[in-house]
Amino acid sequence: MATKWWTLIAVCVGTFMLLLDVTIVVVALPDIQRSLHASFSDVQWVVDAYALALASFLLTSGVLADRYGRRRLFLIGLAVFTAGSLLCGLAQSPMMLILSRAGQGVGGAIMFATSLALLGNSFRGRDRGVAFGVWGAITGVAVSLGPILGGLITTGISWRGIFLVNVPVGIAAVVVTRWRVEESRAQHPGRLDLAGFVLLTLGLVGLIYGLIRAGESGWGDAGAITALVAGGVLLVGFLVTESLVADPMFDLRLFRKPTFVGGLCAAFAMNGSLFAMLLYLVLYLQDVLGYSALATGTRLLVSSGSMLVAATLAGRLSERVSARWLIGPGLLGVGVGLLMMAGLNKDSSWTALIPGFIVSGVGAGFVNPPLASTAIGVVEPERAGMASGINSTFRQIGLATSIAALGSIFANSLHDRLTQSLATTPLAPHTAQILAAVRQGQVGAGGNAVPPSLRPVLQTAIRSGFTGALDELLVITGILALVGGVLSAVLIRDKDFIARQPAPQQDQPVTSGG
Repeated sequence: MATKWWTLIAVCVGTFMLLLDVTIVVVALPDIQRSLHASFSDVQWVVDAYALALASFLLTSGVLADRYGRRRLFLIGLAVFTAGSLLCGLAQSPMMLILSRAGQGVGGAIMFATSLALLGNSFRGRDRGVAFGVWGAITGVAVSLGPILGGLITTGISWRGIFLVNVPVGIAAVVVTRWRVEESRAQHPGRLDLAGFVLLTLGLVGLIYGLIRAGESGWGDAGAITALVAGGVLLVGFLVTESLVADPMFDLRLFRKPTFVGGLCAAFAMNGSLFAMLLYLVLYLQDVLGYSALATGTRLLVSSGSMLVAATLAGRLSERVSARWLIGPGLLGVGVGLLMMAGLNKDSSWTALIPGFIVSGVGAGFVNPPLASTAIGVVEPERAGMASGINSTFRQIGLATSIAALGSIFANSLHDRLTQSLATTPLAPHTAQILAAVRQGQVGAGGNAVPPSLRPVLQTAIRSGFTGALDELLVITGILALVGGVLSAVLIRDKDFIARQPAPQQDQPVTSGG
């Protein structure tokens, strides 16, 4: 078998593991919350710690890969991710789990930053379309299997198994990469931009922390305001630094290419809309409607199965149909699907979500494969690591900031709705205890804060408040996806793709096993 096909296998195995981990974790979050006695903000951090580490390390990882070798960095990423998965499975407290998830994110960042560059360097012409098509199909399979496998493992064994399953998969990926993937690196790699890395990391941490703290303590909280302002100042400082240094980790000149900007808009909108909403949809299915992790995963197959079918089709079409006519309409479909899910009330069943699941799933399936090729298709091969890193960074920034912002909106909306609903009932004196129980994941039962005779009234108030707050999030994310779809359709242009021009000189291959 040709080396390039082994490269495809290794990249797909790593990608499968990463995406499977995301969807498995989301389904298991309510069980994690109950097992570790975690708060709602802890649950947000379980997702955001991973996404934040990804966003912070992706750009640096891309530069390091271009300089020291993409295969070498990919191997390091696999090892770190696998070790982080093991620690997650052994976590004994929310903090240990959050820190281990951050470790996973560091390894995942290295893998994300190098995976598309490995494919881009190994494949040209028609084979590149085939490779990205297979990659897109694997993406769909991972997302499709995640909910059901997460439900099976969590219900049948434990939530810890969802992390431990990564260990044998990671070891297999290391073996394939070590023995069958060729090394490659850029001919003229840039210097490590340490100042940019520090400013970006601290800026994102400040922004995410501020958003999550605002959800806990309110938007008037001094700590939240300070963190948000500091995060904003640091991110502005990052942009200024990148415009001044000789070898920036984020080359701002890429913003001159409309297609590159359109890809970033699509990446942010995709992860910031449907994928960010998965957390709150899972909480609704489990905590409000009372489904088990397995039953929740089964119902999410409606969305992920639609995504799989559409991703397979999009992969085949990507070489014949312009990326703008796959990514733009795909995001519009995601937005329409999210808006179709809105309108829930206290009497709604999960079947009210089915039409929106299908439409948004199909839309997401059409976005992912062409978005991957767009990430590196408009830059020279020697900058493929940076380009794929920037695109993946925007994906994770979209996920992390959206989950944090949506969490703040959700928490405040639920607080206001419950307070208003309970104000005229005998439960008014118990409002603080009820809200605390809800934050601990006891939405369905309402905790033990009230007498049994009043629990039906409480559950009605909670279901009504939860669905009302969830509707707000669905509308917000639906609009985000629609805006992203319009921007990407307008900005992405065929003439910007270098891959459509005569093939440029490839990066320097390194055939040694180091």
